[in-house]
Amino acid sequence: MQNKTFNKNLQKAKLNKKDEFYTQLVDIERELKNYKEHFKNKTVFCNCDDPWISNFFHYFSHNFEQLRLKRLITTCYKSQNADLFSQNDSEKAIFLEYTGDKNGDKIPNPEEIGIKHLKGDGDFRSKECIELLKKSNIVVTNPPFSLFREYVGQLIKYKKKFVIIGHQNAITYKEIFKLIKDNKMWLGYGFKGGAGHFINKHYEDYATANDHKEGMIRVSGVTWFTNLEIKKRHEDLILYKSYYENKKEYPTYDNYDAINVDKTKDIPRDYKGIIGVPVSFLDKYNPEQFEIIGNEYDLNIPKGRGYINGQRMYGRIFIKNKKL
Repeated sequence: MQNKTFNKNLQKAKLNKKDEFYTQLVDIERELKNYKEHFKNKTVFCNCDDPWISNFFHYFSHNFEQLRLKRLITTCYKSQNADLFSQNDSEKAIFLEYTGDKNGDKIPNPEEIGIKHLKGDGDFRSKECIELLKKSNIVVTNPPFSLFREYVGQLIKYKKKFVIIGHQNAITYKEIFKLIKDNKMWLGYGFKGGAGHFINKHYEDYATANDHKEGMIRVSGVTWFTNLEIKKRHEDLILYKSYYENKKEYPTYDNYDAINVDKTKDIPRDYKGIIGVPVSFLDKYNPEQFEIIGNEYDLNIPKGRGYINGQRMYGRIFIKNKKL
């Protein structure tokens, strides 16, 4: 009941545009440590961040020299008051620019950070922000879930590299799935336990007592999306089960010529045909090991979903083992 209630609140966010979830520094550090070689001499753009709240700005400004960045830019339309919960009441949008330490203390001091006013509202779709996007190399942020399709579309249009947070439900979006299938976008290392805690004062937190964090809400199913090369993406999934020794475990769909696998770890090592796997498979996906054939909608499977013995199954991604 609690999860259903929270999911309804997330749906309301799409209407109210209140789906701004500020990310914990520990989660940013845990993910971005895997991309450090990509940041050398690059301009990083955080275009959905209030810099006084954003831990993305904190991470990059405090690690500017270590990452050997060229430039850091953040844009927002929020209050300039250094308050943990800014009231979104700034009359003017701003963007901050940081080009590194000037006084030798290795700390981004206020006098070293350029604060400039924007003419518009600071929306990532505005002409001003697009011009800043064009001058950047890598975009790193947590965009509003409700605008995820549009946000990613803009990054692809301007051929930008990115590391961004989204909900795993976005994988089922036609536009997003096509990018994943075409190897133009993939999953990063992910959140610990497949869930993240975010600062957001609009919703009640339904986390269990032992997973509750004061002033934050727990959101299941969030993940990182990127188009930067990472080691994880080229690691083979170790397969230990045999289809021919365990045929009863791999039923064929009534309406599509493929076998069903309920857990990624149970993908058989010796099956040459098409396999239906859960969406969570993408967390282990190596394009050198597997080919993504499509999903139910992409393949126009009858009834829009795979059926086994007349029973409708969960959503699946259909793959083939390229190494057989």
